[in-house]
Amino acid sequence: MLILITYDVSTIDSEGRRRLFKVAKKCVDHGQRVQNSVFECILDAAQFRRLRFELEELIDKDTDSLRFYNLGDNYKSKVQHVGAKDSYEMGDPLIL
Repeated sequence: MLILITYDVSTIDSEGRRRLFKVAKKCVDHGQRVQNSVFECILDAAQFRRLRFELEELIDKDTDSLRFYNLGDNYKSKVQHVGAKDSYEMGDPLIL
């Protein structure tokens, strides 16, 4: 299923900047960045639960926020893109 993850991490201090780096790194490990704080991740239910738990452990719930959008398995008809930064098809093999 396609999970869209967005986050807003307060970076007014060095601890916030560290949290931001850790959240971004965790998201990069599981999907592709489509905007600065927006990631598309193809995950099964167990992977999603684990990633959500790990991200929730990283943030400061008093100053940061996470949003998860479950677009399901039939996401291709739900996502439209206009403009720069074409993405790759996440279910297909990536050949470098």
